[in-house]
Amino acid sequence: MTWLITGGAGYIGAHVVRAMTQAGERAVVYDDLSTGIAERVPEGVPLVVGSTLDGERLARVLAAHAVTGVVHLAARKQVGESVERPLHYYRENVEGLRVLLEAVTAARVPSFVFSSSAAVYGMPDVDLVTEDTPCLPMSPYGETKLAGEWLVRATGRATGLSTACLRYFNVAGAASPELADVGAFNLIPMIFERLTRNAPPRLFGDDYPTPDGTCVRDYIHVVDLAEAHVAAARALRASPGRDLTVNIGRGEGVSVREMIDLVNAVTGHDRPPTVTPRRPGDPARVVASADRIAAELGWQAEHDVQDMIRSAWEGWVRLHPEAARP
Repeated sequence: MTWLITGGAGYIGAHVVRAMTQAGERAVVYDDLSTGIAERVPEGVPLVVGSTLDGERLARVLAAHAVTGVVHLAARKQVGESVERPLHYYRENVEGLRVLLEAVTAARVPSFVFSSSAAVYGMPDVDLVTEDTPCLPMSPYGETKLAGEWLVRATGRATGLSTACLRYFNVAGAASPELADVGAFNLIPMIFERLTRNAPPRLFGDDYPTPDGTCVRDYIHVVDLAEAHVAAARALRASPGRDLTVNIGRGEGVSVREMIDLVNAVTGHDRPPTVTPRRPGDPARVVASADRIAAELGWQAEHDVQDMIRSAWEGWVRLHPEAARP
């Protein structure tokens, strides 16, 4: 099969391309390069620069490369920005998906894997979030991901398209330094950024109803996440008409305070955190149940949090050499 991977020049997308090609699948990358980096695309993998809002270009690419499956990762994904620019997020994430699905169904592509998010759950008051936990997103970003799932499933029911919606939890780590996350929007790179500036990492509140008072989250290594995409893609190929929705997490919670301690230990720093006010909308605990994906796809995470920190730090130091000196 040939898989079109939208957003394949991004942080997660580049890892999915790597995993798919290593598994013997053919890949074509489609990316507008607004946040993606062309150099991340492996040699021999075609890169087409374009927007998912461009239906005519998508149709040409699907035909020219005889695409038989799509992994759709291209999206805007910053929660705070989505609050400030909801119309932009709905246009890019929902309308872009609609245009893509229109091209996919017109070309009779049989399989579609959709990048969703744990943001669809909002603030669940449960120990483990299952796929049946009610979805109550708290940001326009989360809303666009939930609306995307609805659109993907409805298209599958109407056309016979095999679909998988993968709800990512907190992604970290890197397969190699050059594929590391270059932004500082997620917790681990945010801690790195503070350490690089010789500033204390920040705890956004320490009075949550958790064992150490800080928020607890589930973290997944990006390499494991990419392997989950391979498993989902192959499951769709083997089961025409399939409709699959699964969490991608480890089923283990790590608090913010624990993560800061681990980052200090792995990087050789010793910067105790400073406590700042809570951020609005931060739930106390969001940890995945990973039972369904294990049962449906035979997948489970292989990498621990130390692996995530260590590999992410190597990539960070590559771009910020001064960070290597604690």
